[in-house]
Amino acid sequence: MTKFRKLGRPAAHRVSMLKTMVSQLVKHERIETTVAKAKEVRRLADRMVQLGKDGTLAAARNAASFVRGDDVMHKLFTELAYRYKNREGGYTRLLRTRIRIGDAAPMAYIER
Repeated sequence: MTKFRKLGRPAAHRVSMLKTMVSQLVKHERIETTVAKAKEVRRLADRMVQLGKDGTLAAARNAASFVRGDDVMHKLFTELAYRYKNREGGYTRLLRTRIRIGDAAPMAYIER
C-alpha cells in the first residue's frame, strides 16, 4: 500500500516541489495546482500548522527544516497558530476549479 503519491517525479524533485508549495501556501494562503499535488500538499501543510500550534523549540526546528523563509516560519508560529488554536485538524480546504486546457489535468485551489 502506497502512503503517498509519487507525482511522476524522482524523490528529490518531489520533496523539493512539495516544500516550496507548502511554503507558498503558508505565505499566500491560496495556490492553484493539480488535484493530486493539492492532496499531497494538504497532508504536509496540516502537519506544519500542527507544529506551529505546538510552539516548542523542537517543533520550530522541525518546521524550519521543511518550510522555506523566515517570514513563513514567523507566520506559522504566530498568526496561524493563533488562528487555529481551538481547531483539532482540517486546517486546509481543497476547491476543485477547472480542467487545464493543455493536458486536461483537473485543477484545484488549496487554501487556509
